[in-house]
Amino acid sequence: MELILDILYIYVAVYTIYFTALALRNLNDRPFKIEKRYSKYEQKDNLAIVIYARNNKITLEDLIKELKMQDYPINNFRVFVILDNCSDGSEQLFINEAFINLINIKDVGTVGKDQAVSMLIERLSKDNTIDAYIFMDADRSIAGNFLTTVNSALINHSVLSGETLILTDNLGPVDKIKAAYQKYHMNFMRKARSLFGLASIADSGVFIIKKNIIDKIGSVDFKDINSELKYSMLLSKIKCPCTYNPNIQTYVDTANYEFRKPRLSARLNLFKDCLSQIRSANFIFAEHTFSLLNPNIWMILLIYAVILKHSYRYYFFVDFKIVLFTFLILTASFGISLINSKLRFKEIVLLCLYPIYSLCHIIKNLPPIRLVRNKISNREELPEGTEKLAIDIFAVNTSGRELPCKIEFISETGLAKIKFMYKNKKFVTGRHLRMIDALQEIRSRLYDYGFVLKICSCCKYFTSNVDGSTNMVKGFCRSDYPSPSIKGKKPTLIWNSCTDFEPAKVTNLLEEMADEQESTV
Repeated sequence: MELILDILYIYVAVYTIYFTALALRNLNDRPFKIEKRYSKYEQKDNLAIVIYARNNKITLEDLIKELKMQDYPINNFRVFVILDNCSDGSEQLFINEAFINLINIKDVGTVGKDQAVSMLIERLSKDNTIDAYIFMDADRSIAGNFLTTVNSALINHSVLSGETLILTDNLGPVDKIKAAYQKYHMNFMRKARSLFGLASIADSGVFIIKKNIIDKIGSVDFKDINSELKYSMLLSKIKCPCTYNPNIQTYVDTANYEFRKPRLSARLNLFKDCLSQIRSANFIFAEHTFSLLNPNIWMILLIYAVILKHSYRYYFFVDFKIVLFTFLILTASFGISLINSKLRFKEIVLLCLYPIYSLCHIIKNLPPIRLVRNKISNREELPEGTEKLAIDIFAVNTSGRELPCKIEFISETGLAKIKFMYKNKKFVTGRHLRMIDALQEIRSRLYDYGFVLKICSCCKYFTSNVDGSTNMVKGFCRSDYPSPSIKGKKPTLIWNSCTDFEPAKVTNLLEEMADEQESTV
């Protein structure tokens, strides 16, 4: 037991020194200010901007406009847009658009960002005019000097990630706490590590890398946040670490942003894999490997609490006053870290609530509790004889903004209900005799908030098919899509969607059926 406490104290003491060094180093970010001041005078590289889009028509259109307004020479960059099985008419933005190189993936399903980007990289591998790639998601927004800032940052580093500024106006309380933590993490932890020349995790939302590095590795790895962490370790291993640069800024709306964090199990497994590959000549990779063991706030507090109590009552290899001193240094370092973290007072208050969120998250994901939650969830959603169909759709508001969401059509014991899900929020209808009645409840609920589901049942061209079936999931489409040459009503299902979608007025289902019968008379 004594040996375990000795090891734990050494662990938190080393982390205290590490954290204090970061806090002090972050007070002076002059190198970034100098780089930004003189960025426009650097020699211009040839950049390839790769934008991945999956039904992001509105934000994609704005991003293209922002790229056209860059203060960077237009002959020194090209824009490649990947449309991954888009159904929102995004391709219509690029008709007769010479500024964009379009890669439209369709009729093969959604291939995903990782595969889509890898396909383009392979196509551009023999293009020797490209100096560096800039990978971006279509939901990002940028300032007019974005490319100039990136070009300047590439002078000293081969791989870069940047700061993501989240518009927090419409965030819920929990997401605001996570947003405050993320802002603190970027403006303190990542920036201080960068000032020390240490590696950072790659972010596929905005990721810059020189072409010769891509040619050396062969591809990127953007499957998920755990894959991006693994890819970052690979870059550190070949001595081309990903470096965080706060001057490279992109903006994202809360509706399009997903808070992501590598799982603890993924970090521990990656640590075990990398530990055996550490070489003394590669300090960056070695430090990056051990940084995977960074503790969370509750682990630090728990260890210090146990050791303070033990060293006060019993013999310990370090005196109680020294243990207390290191703990006070860590507390003071946290205060210092807030000085240059760009947090407003309200955000600091939210940051102080993050440990409570973190504790609830830990408890929620403990194996016994997770097992109980899964069993309860299965009993509620999947009883004997239940059938379920999940559909990825969009909810559209009056301004045309689209929110990616999901609905599940659930049929159980002869009754129908629908579950609507958006991020971590969900709404389940009551049980209805027919599926279309449950959908009507969802439609009315969303309409009260100014949203409509982008599916056939909510389109003005849709009419119900009164076929005598229980669920009434069939209907007809009266639009000219996909071609005016197709005459007559086209069969469809209530959850289908197309680019010719136009919201219908929310009416009572009986009125719709009456209108349909009158039109057939």
